[in-house]
This record gives sequence, C-alpha cells and structure tokens, in this order.
Amino acid sequence: MPRPEKLLLLDTASLYFRAFYGVPDKVTAPDGSPINAARGLLDIVAKLVTLYEPTHVVACWDDDWRPQWRVDLIPSYKAHRVVEVVPAGPDVEEVPDPLEAQIPLIRQTLGVLGIPIIGVAEHEADDVIGTLATVATMPVDIVTGDRDLFQLVDDERGVRVVYTAKGMSNLEIVTDAVVVAKYGVLPSQYADFATMRGDASDGLPGVAGVGEKTAATLLKEHGDLAGIRAAAEAGEGMSAGVRAKILASTVYLDVAPTVVEVAKSLDVTVPAEPLLPLGPERVDAALALAEKWNLGGSMARAIAAVGTTAD
Repeated sequence: MPRPEKLLLLDTASLYFRAFYGVPDKVTAPDGSPINAARGLLDIVAKLVTLYEPTHVVACWDDDWRPQWRVDLIPSYKAHRVVEVVPAGPDVEEVPDPLEAQIPLIRQTLGVLGIPIIGVAEHEADDVIGTLATVATMPVDIVTGDRDLFQLVDDERGVRVVYTAKGMSNLEIVTDAVVVAKYGVLPSQYADFATMRGDASDGLPGVAGVGEKTAATLLKEHGDLAGIRAAAEAGEGMSAGVRAKILASTVYLDVAPTVVEVAKSLDVTVPAEPLLPLGPERVDAALALAEKWNLGGSMARAIAAVGTTAD
C-alpha cells in the first residue's frame, strides 16, 4: 500500500553545519580530505527519511546567504559573518575551510541519492522553504535549526517544523501549540514577534527595550505589528514607556518585516518526481562515490533509507 504523500524540506546549510561540528574530523577521505560534514549529512538524511517517511524530499539551498535586498533594508543583517564583500554579490560567508571544501561532495551525495537541490538567485534557503511549504498540496515537514521558520508552521495545512537545535537525537516537532506554548504567539504572528524581539545572530537589532514577553503581550492585544504601530500612534493600548519604544523604532519597523518574513512566491515548485528507490546502476554510482571518499556506513545507511529495486 503506498505511503501518504509528505514533503520533507531540508534547510541544507543548517544541517551540514550541524554535521560538521557533530562528527569528528579525524575521519577523512583516502587522500586526507575532510569528509565529516558529508558523512554526517548522509546520516541525518538517513534518519529523517526513515523516521518521517516522506514521499518527496528537497534539499533547499542558499544561493545567496545574505541577499543584497535584505542588506539594503538593514545593513547589519548577518554583517558579522561576512569575511569578504563582493560588489557583484553574494558576499563570502565565514565558513571553516574544511567545511567549505566539502560542499561539492555534499551536492554529489545528494545527487546520487536522487534528492533534488533547489536554490534561487538572490534568495536564501529559508525563502525556498517558505515558497515550497506554501504551494505544497501535501503535508510538509521542515527540518531546520532556525527558529525563524516557525512562522511557516500551520496545523490546518499540515506544515510542521522538525527542530534540530537540541541535536539529532532529540528532535522537536513544532506545531501551532508548541509555538504558542514557547512564545505566547501564533505561528502567523511569529514574524512580527521576531521583528520586535530582534536576533543578534542575524544582526537584527529589534525594538530596543522590547523583549519576548512584551512583544507577545502586544501581539495578543493588537493582533499584528500594523495594529501595534497604529495603537502606539494613537496612544492607546500600551504604557507610555512601551509606546515611546515603538515610536522610537519607526525607521527599523518600516523595513524589518520585509527582512524577517520569508518569501512565499518564488518561481519554484515541488518536484513532481517522488524520492524513488535506487536501481542497480544508481546504487553502483552511490557506492563508487562512497568508496572514493570513504563515506562508508553513512552512504550505506542513506541508500537503505531511500530503498533499492532489483531493476
């Protein structure tokens, strides 16, 4: 009996960074090249496919990890991670050399398993995820360590986040109720909540003096950021101190929502082709790649998770 359709969206960079720091670097290819991130990502894919049984899998890619249109709105956006400014873009991100060297191999391993890689120029993987989760006609599991993607959670549409922040052995399924329990806001309010709270790791200053509790309270009272700003302008529904903080952040609040909200209308679609079991030729190709790079049991586990056919 065929499995019910389900789409698994991988926040690929989030996962290969986790793999790089989670797998010892003493394991190398025969030529001494680092392979810990590649092996770790294969094990992550094997676990996710086995555990959540998706029919479709997409590796969502950062074609531009720091899009200029976001930087134009908030210059501090991810600025602390830039190691080289490229006038024609994208800027060069601070990535450990041993990880950077593995990116081509990671793309090859995904390719031999039949997992499509989808990225969009001038956009982050989050934007690809936002679009695919929005247009999908099947339940969606988004695998990420980035809480910004909580804005996409939607019980009614079957969109969940598989949150990796506590490690692959302690995955957390994030639903509407989990977002409400954690933050006191609905997923549909999360982007406005994150805009006000700010995020130092992304270079987003937030509204000075407004933390998570105040942001949640304001959203409960006024519904969304537009409602909060209208109430502040009118001098209603909040203390004079909070009103002053909102009004003092007018310039930031004019632009930040566009930066924080993920794109949902890029020119990408969910691949029609499901994740298919590997035939003998594809198995041979995967095993040859594994032998060349010493991917060993990690590739074998990924092949087993995807499945094989005799012809």
